[in-house]
Amino acid sequence: MARILVIDDDAEMRVLAQQILKSSKHEVVLAADGKEGMKKFRANPADLVIINLYMPDQEGLETIIELRRFFPEVGVMAMSSRAASRTMLAVAQALGATEVLQKPFFAEEMLTAVERALRSNYYLCKRESSSGTSFDCLTALGATGSFAKCG
Repeated sequence: MARILVIDDDAEMRVLAQQILKSSKHEVVLAADGKEGMKKFRANPADLVIINLYMPDQEGLETIIELRRFFPEVGVMAMSSRAASRTMLAVAQALGATEVLQKPFFAEEMLTAVERALRSNYYLCKRESSSGTSFDCLTALGATGSFAKCG
């Protein structure tokens, strides 16, 4: 399955996300903020990064911008629980998040969003295709909003 980096300042949310994702056999790496998350990503890239939008030090939108600038092929999913988060989640999508998730959510909602994000992930598509596996997906090309067939 996929390697997924979860970046959230809420320790309980990180553990919950880890449990949900591991139930689907994903490898999960946890980080408490954007700075720590980017450090872990650079050391060992993930197939998908799930980012909470509101965090201390380096918040979610900054992290999405940095990921899209230096790693445009990685899948990005944004999540938030704040009252104004619908607007911020829309901004996250405009900056390149392929999926968004409003907290609170059910485990099945998270897993469905993760699977969609992974299907749109160019890196995963490329990796699966090179292994000989047939993998058909759409991939976002950077933050341009354009799409191309992959696989």
